[in-house]
Amino acid sequence: MAARTAFGAVCRRLRQGLGNFSINSSKGDEVKNGGFLLSTNMKWVQFSNLHVDVPKDLTKPVITISDEPDTLYKRLSVLVKGHDKAVLDSYEYFAVLAAKELGISIKVHEPPRKIERFTLLKSVHIYKKHRVQYEMRTLYRCLELEHLTGSTADVYLEYIQRNLPEGVAMEVTKTQNTPPHLWAFLIRQSIEKEKWAQGIGAQHTEDWPLVETQ
Repeated sequence: MAARTAFGAVCRRLRQGLGNFSINSSKGDEVKNGGFLLSTNMKWVQFSNLHVDVPKDLTKPVITISDEPDTLYKRLSVLVKGHDKAVLDSYEYFAVLAAKELGISIKVHEPPRKIERFTLLKSVHIYKKHRVQYEMRTLYRCLELEHLTGSTADVYLEYIQRNLPEGVAMEVTKTQNTPPHLWAFLIRQSIEKEKWAQGIGAQHTEDWPLVETQ
């Protein structure tokens, strides 16, 4: 009898301990955050329902390799002009930093500013002696890049043109070697000018010798 009573007492204690453990565990899942009662179970359910819509027909970009030689530029001149000095200074820093990241040699020049003044009547209905003068200052920045390929120049120009500030204009000048197929035309044109200067006159183009270029 004593053994049975002892065994019953142990079973009761185990049941009470399991009940307290389940209650404490359920309370431990609830955390107060900023006065709100949050449940880790609820958070797990919410995060499990999250998903990202990825299109199924998404294809990888195709890289094309061309056998044609890339264009070579001896010099690329980018002239930027605007009316605010702070904006031009910031854009100059951005353009130089982008060129250094691409490994492009760049030099910056600051041409003299241009000042235009306009003297107009103060009002349409005022006499000629009442005038007002307006002044417009244009500031310049010249970026000189040397020895570029066509692909590098296209990438750099697209990047700086997309980030061009408002009120700023850009002018790009590309310098490259004369194509071989134009050398014959230029030589023939120079020969024609020399003959006209000597009074001989121009001959037919069929009689002119062909010039081979390499």
